[in-house]
Amino acid sequence: MRVYPAIDLMSGKAVRLYKGKKESVKVYGDPVEIAKGLTRLVDKIHVVDLDGAFGGKPKNLDVVKKIIEETGLKVQVGGGFRDYESIAEAHSIGVENVIIGTKAFDLEFLETVTQDFEGITVSLDARDGKIAVKGWKEESPITIGEAYKMLRKYVDRFIYTAIEKDGTLTGIENIKRFWDREEFIYAGGVSSVEDILKLKEIGFSGAIIGKALYEGRVTLEEILEVL
Repeated sequence: MRVYPAIDLMSGKAVRLYKGKKESVKVYGDPVEIAKGLTRLVDKIHVVDLDGAFGGKPKNLDVVKKIIEETGLKVQVGGGFRDYESIAEAHSIGVENVIIGTKAFDLEFLETVTQDFEGITVSLDARDGKIAVKGWKEESPITIGEAYKMLRKYVDRFIYTAIEKDGTLTGIENIKRFWDREEFIYAGGVSSVEDILKLKEIGFSGAIIGKALYEGRVTLEEILEVL
């Protein structure tokens, strides 16, 4: 099981939101410096362009490029990737996995980008069992299970995000495995070593952790030692 430290970007700074609400922003500093501090423990991080998620087009790829160039870390990035050009630009700067949320349900688009780019990852962002889209501002009628069945023929790498847990430090969502052999990464509320072990037991192949690291609830060293 892999652990992906998260860096959420807004206006070029590293921030965290509470349940994805931009009015609840907390700033943590320079994302490049934060990324540099992670290099001795991990080789890949999770980055979210929040401006892109809310605006519909990535806004912080210059920061992502700087992180890659100055740290050598591998990066998976999401937030506003709703057109072909944005995905191509991310790949051109060295992003390993582009994460698609809202646009993943345009199956013609998804088929095209998965044929043209390696590592495309779909984020299944869940609120009350239903998919949320457009920066989590709108809820679709599609359930998580339906979304998975619809999209699995195109991708084999998913992120499951528990929106109501995101940024809350209240622990992980109670979830049962519904996927097969695909790579599934969990995000939302991870705040302890116990959470990580529960996710591993459920069958997740990875976990994204953000606020708990920034707030000192748990350290990467503690997590990696247990894993």
